[in-house]
Formats: sequence, C-alpha cells, structure tokens
Amino acid sequence: MLEEALEHLVKGIVANSDEVQVRAKRLRKGKVLEVRVHPDDLGKVIGRNGRTAKALRTVIGSLAGGRYVRVDLLDLHEVR
Repeated sequence: MLEEALEHLVKGIVANSDEVQVRAKRLRKGKVLEVRVHPDDLGKVIGRNGRTAKALRTVIGSLAGGRYVRVDLLDLHEVR
C-alpha cells in the first residue's frame, strides 16, 4: 500500500511519470522505499531546500502508522 501511494504522489510531480519506479526493501527495523525517477526530474522530487522530499516522507510516515519507513530518492541510472 505504501509503495502505491508513494508512486502516485511522485507521478503527480514529475514530467516523466512513466519512468517512476518504487521498490520496497525489508530491513530488520522496518522498510526502505527506493524511488527512482528520470535524472531530469530528481530536482523536482527533492524540491527547493528538500521541502518536497520532506513532505513526501511526512505523508508516507503518517500512512505507515508508526512503523519505521525510510524513503530514498535516486535517479534511474544510480547503482545501489
């Protein structure tokens, strides 16, 4: 559910919405959501002074209901 919500929010922000990918990885203490976007859209997702990224993290954190969730923003070509 969190992955779909985050993907929907990010697709509304970016110009290349067909290239948005959200993957979930499990950690011992919670979840990591990796958001991959086109390199031209990375600045839009981060926002001025990180405001958009912080807002996305706040929304996803509230949807998680107290569980630990980390949101990482990456471009499509970044290897991790």
